[in-house]
Amino acid sequence: MTEESTCDTFPAGYGDYARSDGVLRENIGLGGVFSIATGAMISSGLLVLPGLAFARIGPAMVLAYLLAGLLNLPAMFSQIELSTAVPESGGSYCTIERSLGTFPGTLAGLTSWLCISLKAAFACIGIGGLALLIFPGAGDWIMKVVAMGACLVSTALNLTTVKGIGHLQGILAFALLGMLALYIFSGARSISAARYSPFFTSDWRSFLAVAGMVFVSYGGLTKVVDAAGEVRNPRRNLVLGMFLSFAVVNVFYVATVFVTTGVLDPGSLAGSLAPLSIGAEAVMGLAGIMAMSIAAFLAYATTANAGILSASRSPLVMSQDGLFPAGLSRISERSGTPVASIALTALFILFTIGFLTVEDLAKTASTMFLISFALANVSVIVMRRAKIQGYRPSFRAPLCPLLNIAAILVYAFLIADMGRIPLLATGGFLAAASIWYAAYVHRRIRRESAIVYMVRGILSKQIKRPGLEDELLRVSLERQGIKDDRFDQLIRNGLILDIERRIDARELFRRLADELGTRLSRESDDLYNLFLAREMESSTVAWLFLTL
Repeated sequence: MTEESTCDTFPAGYGDYARSDGVLRENIGLGGVFSIATGAMISSGLLVLPGLAFARIGPAMVLAYLLAGLLNLPAMFSQIELSTAVPESGGSYCTIERSLGTFPGTLAGLTSWLCISLKAAFACIGIGGLALLIFPGAGDWIMKVVAMGACLVSTALNLTTVKGIGHLQGILAFALLGMLALYIFSGARSISAARYSPFFTSDWRSFLAVAGMVFVSYGGLTKVVDAAGEVRNPRRNLVLGMFLSFAVVNVFYVATVFVTTGVLDPGSLAGSLAPLSIGAEAVMGLAGIMAMSIAAFLAYATTANAGILSASRSPLVMSQDGLFPAGLSRISERSGTPVASIALTALFILFTIGFLTVEDLAKTASTMFLISFALANVSVIVMRRAKIQGYRPSFRAPLCPLLNIAAILVYAFLIADMGRIPLLATGGFLAAASIWYAAYVHRRIRRESAIVYMVRGILSKQIKRPGLEDELLRVSLERQGIKDDRFDQLIRNGLILDIERRIDARELFRRLADELGTRLSRESDDLYNLFLAREMESSTVAWLFLTL
């Protein structure tokens, strides 16, 4: 038996779990979830990486893409479970912070913001690269100018309306899939079986390294959970939208690289930075190049829009929780969008476009995606083990914890194989995030996480319910449209004692007097005598705000 009291509370300014300031509007439906997740995935991972992957392992890159997709499944399962339990914006940060604590949450939030922002920056640079097709002799400056312009346009769209972004993403995503489908069906008639032989041209270590390299092609899938608080009926739309997006994109990825391998000579494909364009030219001539250029623009545009949308939600929620300055939590009353958070994200993207190189940052972003995915898998294990009553996901990750542990080990192997520069860059970023936590966050935040709750449950039977349990229950009820009534409030605020043995009335009154004396700022002896006097007249009922 255990003894339970009401949840711990903290003084104002210490960032308890209750939300502050504005509330984001629920404007994203099933189509929006599918479009945002799909648009965040199909980008340079499909338009550029196949040529580099083929140069290292040959036709086996088809299986590398399939394996990379499968390796994303544990992270997707974990993110869906966590986000249906806590369907709030900034989901990548929010769920990890609630499960592992403020310090891991700070790292997760900043990591998620950085890697998605970098992915959006690369997409904008891709749009700038397309400008070189029109002005081939202009040099890199035209690419940067166009890339910055693309960033500003995407930022303006995100500042205007989330619902509009969802509709635009739907149009762009389906147009992109249509272009890729045209390429796949046209190229299928020109495939030569001889180009797949020999299928394996390298060892297994190289094969796994390539799978890790193309892993980021699917990285945008789980980032739609950063807008979970704006999804209507997330217990259905978030789950179904992510599963549909994964299935459709995985099929298109594998089919596209399969066709590209089959229609191009190895010498043309290996090392190419525009493998789909030369593949489309081989199949459809000049019309193919034009079609694939349009497809590339659509891919980069959807990734940029979805990236700014998803990345900006992490600073928003971290600000609401007290981990960032309060100004970043401002939400426009007119558009319902987090203006300051979007602006900060856009400024970082513009800085990346203007001053930083691409290759090492891409690998750094890949490393941070893997770190984020590993944290999500750890979070699910902790939330399950903590057995918090308010943890009520509508979807539960299968084969937990075995699948999650296996995924964490694989992610660790892939991270170790990224190379020295990405690891140093990632280490530097994590060090900076740690300094921010020590200097700004540590003194402002005092709250418990699921891992503390889990450890306490293992070490002691005297468990006090943390604020996390109340928050999870509140979110679960709110998203189901259930409001507290007077009975719910009485139960939540009531003093609960578990009695381990039979006791008489006097001992019960003594325990009640001791507990209520602290709450009511009264002497426990006075309360005890009042209980006895009341019992002499009639049966006793104890209320939280009883005036004695």
